[in-house]
Amino acid sequence: MRPSTTGRRGGVRIRRAVARDARRLTRLVTRSGAYRGPYAPLVEGYKVGPDYIEAHEVHAAVDDDGRVLGFYALVTSPPELDLMFVADEAQGRGIGRLLIAHLRERARHAGLTGVRVVAHPPAEGFYRGVGARRTGTVAARPPAVMWDRPELLLTVDDG
Repeated sequence: MRPSTTGRRGGVRIRRAVARDARRLTRLVTRSGAYRGPYAPLVEGYKVGPDYIEAHEVHAAVDDDGRVLGFYALVTSPPELDLMFVADEAQGRGIGRLLIAHLRERARHAGLTGVRVVAHPPAEGFYRGVGARRTGTVAARPPAVMWDRPELLLTVDDG
């Protein structure tokens, strides 16, 4: 099923995040199963603050009950996907693909042709599956990031 251009699929819609979403978005980051084990230190104490939400293109996937199922943050200069998380219980439902389709629309609207993605290593397959192409590797930066990360380019017109 291809995501609609309106950012809606099966009771899930994409909306602009607002400052009062900060706590919910922070919980998605800090409770992510993808960051357990050796990756846990990266998100310990991480906060998505109201100021960050107001300053960037942050969009949330929400269900009909208003629950936040995932979100992304697009930085437009230089173009980069800064954050993208889908709640553990919502994975496998197409939320990530819906967020990527929405991100492409927002990037296109901003006049961008591509968006850099520095991926969490286990997420590289997802990004490649939505059309991103590997462009290199970002070296580890101990003590903040202890592992190399794949660098990809997500073109805006793909999908």
